[in-house]
Amino acid sequence: MKGFIDDANYSVGLLDEGTNLGNVIDNYVNEHTLTGKNAFFVGDLGKIVKKHSQWQNVVAQIKPFYMVKCNSTPAVLEILAALGTGFACSSKSEMALVQELGVSPENIIYISPCKQVSQIKYAAKVGVNIMTCDNEIELKKIARNHPNAKVLLHIATEDNIGSEEGNMKFGTTLKNCRHLMECAKELDVQIIGVKFHVSSACKESQVYVHALSDARCVFDMAGEFGFKMNILDIGGGFTGTEFQLEEINHVISPLLDVYFPEGSGIKIISEPGSYYVSSAFKLAVNIIAKKVVDSDKFSSGVEKTGSDEPVFTYFMNDGVYGSFASKLSEDLNTIPEVHKKYKEDEPLFTSSLWGPSCDELDQIVESCLLPELNVGDWLIFDNMGADSFHEPSAFNDVQRPSIYYMMSFSDWYEMQDAGITSDTMMKNFFFVPSCIQLNQEDSFSTEA
Repeated sequence: MKGFIDDANYSVGLLDEGTNLGNVIDNYVNEHTLTGKNAFFVGDLGKIVKKHSQWQNVVAQIKPFYMVKCNSTPAVLEILAALGTGFACSSKSEMALVQELGVSPENIIYISPCKQVSQIKYAAKVGVNIMTCDNEIELKKIARNHPNAKVLLHIATEDNIGSEEGNMKFGTTLKNCRHLMECAKELDVQIIGVKFHVSSACKESQVYVHALSDARCVFDMAGEFGFKMNILDIGGGFTGTEFQLEEINHVISPLLDVYFPEGSGIKIISEPGSYYVSSAFKLAVNIIAKKVVDSDKFSSGVEKTGSDEPVFTYFMNDGVYGSFASKLSEDLNTIPEVHKKYKEDEPLFTSSLWGPSCDELDQIVESCLLPELNVGDWLIFDNMGADSFHEPSAFNDVQRPSIYYMMSFSDWYEMQDAGITSDTMMKNFFFVPSCIQLNQEDSFSTEA
């Protein structure tokens, strides 16, 4: 029941009642230990279905356009297509992936802030017309290469909370919007809406208040130029928790009622990415090397269990040049879980976790408390469904992790009740009961 990132001929294991994801991970850990295989992912596709249900329950008035670059594995894209989401694509390859699923061009937006001419031409060729823009140079590129383009002006927000100096910022000012509309008129480019983005790191709900107010100003400005505006894109920034989603909805819902009321003809969309996929995937990594470090030389914010106790450094078979690539630009939002069973009263030691490259950038966890581990032990990382599925760097010569897709029967029935079956968009899904062995290589036992 194995799937790979570029292989659409994957299968999804349906878990019998009494079999859970922990049993699946146990079995694959045993298999990978015996065969000497690399790190691996286990994806629970039922969690994606639940996230979509949560979205529909809380913010049904906003249509999600899933951000493909967050996780473009085939099972994820197919299940989201079957659920009826739109797709926000940053490149030609992402647009092609989505269109291969039969998604109509109207349900795809091209969101790259810096577009290659060849990719604009590709979007024109396949009928992907809606795209974002925040400056005159991009507008001129679009005008020259896409005669049917429909542009969303990307406006900047006052989102400076949690941002580090040097981070790339995109979006134009209100003042410059008038200039861009004048240019669009001269270039005969249609402007049909506004986009803004508030980072998930932002804790100030007031940012949404200002952003929606600014968006309304741009809509009013567009009326002066004769543009027919019908889309408002509120971007991403959704962490995945129902609380955060409800919190955002509590702020924006009354503002949408005032600025963009139902019946106004304005379609509200967004670009959730990690919201859908982060919690759906776990990553299992193997300890390949171990060092004992002098505790006096170990800089740590974690309280030690004793002044003379050892401090351990562990090296794993995956790192920032593979599945932990996002660690280079942001903090890891998951705590490793030790796979092997250990006693509750077993001593814990200050530990650091590193990838296999022996590079100073390849630090995954600076400091945490773990029982003493040995080479060959496994660690499980939760919330690894976003920004983890990249081609490993040749720097390490590390193989790409396998991906095993699972779903419980109850989640499968929930999909069927919603009218979503393998006869619709999911033509590449091959559902099999977990008790059935496909073949010797891709089978696993269901014994707990």
